[in-house]
Amino acid sequence: MRPDLDELARAGRVLNEVLALLESDRERLEQQYGGPPLSGGGSAGSPMQTWSGTVGLASSTRNHLKWVALAAGYTSLGLDERADHAMEMACLKPVQIPSGADRIARPLGQATVRALELLRDLDDLFGWDIKLAIDAALAAPEATYPPPRD
Repeated sequence: MRPDLDELARAGRVLNEVLALLESDRERLEQQYGGPPLSGGGSAGSPMQTWSGTVGLASSTRNHLKWVALAAGYTSLGLDERADHAMEMACLKPVQIPSGADRIARPLGQATVRALELLRDLDDLFGWDIKLAIDAALAAPEATYPPPRD
């Protein structure tokens, strides 16, 4: 079945906004930490884990945006098999939900909260089944990933 171009356009705009929000939080974190925190603090909510979670969410969003754009382009060109494949890829569950969000120190930045809310709103279109994971991440009083070592 051919993907609906109006739905793809809406999803693409939302994913682009999510990406911009997450990139703004990544930049804010890098300014706060004086660059990417690449060592030490592997515990949940540490600077390294917070930055890593934000980068992971942005990367996953960028990947989904790419597949949505390809699905829209292939659909507009009448390349139905390629459009179907691109849509199948866009419908794969984002790999950084919930783990990326669970790495980030609390309170979550406003941009990250808004990005997660927007991703949650796309759940029905893509069938990602991530609403509960996002709600749990938003409600968590502290970062939960990686779990503490005994």
